[in-house]
Amino acid sequence: METTNLSKAPTVTRLSSKGQVIIPKAIRTAHQWQSGAEFNVIDTPEGVLLQPKALFAPSSLNEVAGCLPVVIKKTQHEIDIAIAQKLKQEWHDSN
Repeated sequence: METTNLSKAPTVTRLSSKGQVIIPKAIRTAHQWQSGAEFNVIDTPEGVLLQPKALFAPSSLNEVAGCLPVVIKKTQHEIDIAIAQKLKQEWHDSN
């Protein structure tokens, strides 16, 4: 997602007694963050970084290749027959 500088001045928020921080609505809207969104909290030398948690764990092609259904392909002869039947039906219906 493209980073947008929403304003020149930093927005101030406050840490609650429960450890909660309110992210300003303009920022939540710009990033399309909804209630219940999960974040990784990363401590950096510059401060704290909130990074949206990935919806799915990273995976490789070998791990997910078997998840797709097997597609049985038609032979050229079967395709030709299906086309001929459809053309015949459309010609019959138009007359």
